[in-house]
Amino acid sequence: QVQLVESGGGLVQPGGSLRLSCVASGSTFSSYAMGWFRQAPGKEREFVATISWSGGRIVYADSVKGRFTISRDNAKNTVYLQMNSLKPEDTAVYYCNIHTYWGQGTQVTVSS
Repeated sequence: QVQLVESGGGLVQPGGSLRLSCVASGSTFSSYAMGWFRQAPGKEREFVATISWSGGRIVYADSVKGRFTISRDNAKNTVYLQMNSLKPEDTAVYYCNIHTYWGQGTQVTVSS
């Protein structure tokens, strides 16, 4: 049974930072790309960032480029999303994705 567990969400003021983590268990994912998606209320789930298994290839959505950083630690089966200069429009539930597996999501709210 594969499980992805996200953590690190919360309430933050505009301009603030948060670091999300996603730990995978039940299998080894070092050969797969890992990614983050988000879904705001009333909107479809959208791509945020992805990182290849080696970390050598990283892609960001234009909306987060320059503000968010994705990284991974294969020894810990963990992917991270460092989010800086947060904006109210970043408010969403953030989901971790590996292969066909999804986490339960972690809420990020950016508000003053």
